[in-house]
Amino acid sequence: MTTTKLSRRGLLKGAAAATAASTFPAPMLWAQNIKDVTLRQFGTGVSNLNEVGQKVKEELGFTLEMTALDSDAVTQRAATQPGSFDIADIEYWICKKVWPTGNLQAMDTSKIKNYDKIVGIFRDGKLNPDSTIAQGTAPHTVGFTSGPGGTDFVQEESGWMTLIPTIYNADTLGIRPDLIGRPIESWAELLNPEFKGKASILDISSIGIMDAAMVCEAMGEIAYGDKGNMTRDEIDRTMAIMTEAKKAGQFRAFWKTFDESVNLMASGEVVIQSMWSPAITAVKSRGIDCVYQPLKEGYRSWGGGIGLSKNLSGLELDAAYEYINWYLDGWVGGFLMRQGYYSAVPETSKAYMSENEWGYWFEGKEATEVITNPFGDAMAQPGEVRDGGSFQDRMGAVACWNAVMDENQYMVRKWNEFVAA
Repeated sequence: MTTTKLSRRGLLKGAAAATAASTFPAPMLWAQNIKDVTLRQFGTGVSNLNEVGQKVKEELGFTLEMTALDSDAVTQRAATQPGSFDIADIEYWICKKVWPTGNLQAMDTSKIKNYDKIVGIFRDGKLNPDSTIAQGTAPHTVGFTSGPGGTDFVQEESGWMTLIPTIYNADTLGIRPDLIGRPIESWAELLNPEFKGKASILDISSIGIMDAAMVCEAMGEIAYGDKGNMTRDEIDRTMAIMTEAKKAGQFRAFWKTFDESVNLMASGEVVIQSMWSPAITAVKSRGIDCVYQPLKEGYRSWGGGIGLSKNLSGLELDAAYEYINWYLDGWVGGFLMRQGYYSAVPETSKAYMSENEWGYWFEGKEATEVITNPFGDAMAQPGEVRDGGSFQDRMGAVACWNAVMDENQYMVRKWNEFVAA
């Protein structure tokens, strides 16, 4: 580990001499000053983790201050307070709302060491050359801009990215099999009256509407043209179905934060709900049976990345690029993959995971020893396989991406009416 760190710092000093001489006199000065740099990062609790900040201080020498907010607050801050952050750790559907404001700066892919190893999902939209691109705001559709000052989106690899991709996952419903006692195979089960008062859906409109669409389509109630870009009529019909279920007492609660979803599931108040992978991990680490259930209609997926404030320049900008390169170098990927996420550059994460961990989390193989989360809590026993199987099985079954619709404002209004009903 030490060798990697030393060579990375050495390489960086060399790069500083070659590329940044105009900003500071000598690479040694850069190395001395880096410890004085503080970068302010905000994003959701998914990846704004203290352990990452501590590792940055240890390996890169500067300070990373992290603030965790819910998705709606993240969107609001990125769109309206460009002076309040240096790094925005945001999802691609949020990028669609934020990028046109000009608050973020385009990033030069030639400065990204592992750019060529980033999975195809973020480059041309395809997991494999023959893959079909799912509905919704697929990351590659908002991942590139026309140039250094661009506020547009272009559909090809232009050399300038809006976000540098970091993590992503295939989301589904979490269930308590011990309390349900039978197989769950469809999104439609979320509205099954059998679970009246014991179901929950997340109250983040841009994501919740996608879960609702998966449910309504699975029930055979609505055939969407594009779940990720609904017409007003499709929004109305979706919300009517969800509102009827709410008034009938189907939902125990709505949740906005990771912790809320964990507590609802761990307590047994809820037995089926929208969930995120590390929330499943958190419930299981308490010794409670909880499954991220593969469903026949496929997954709702999301991707996140690092965006840089338009105000970032000089030493701080160089530090941010170093951080991004470090982020894709494997340690963070290994840390996050132990919570069930995927790294944008999976192959570098492999070096930071045991053969057993890589086999379980990525390849869908049976665990040969106990599988633990990043904090050492037992997640799976020898002989168990990951819910949904391998990376190819899970990401190859994505039905839609989290999205921002043309009728976004109308959708948000209708969603809020549903929550208040």
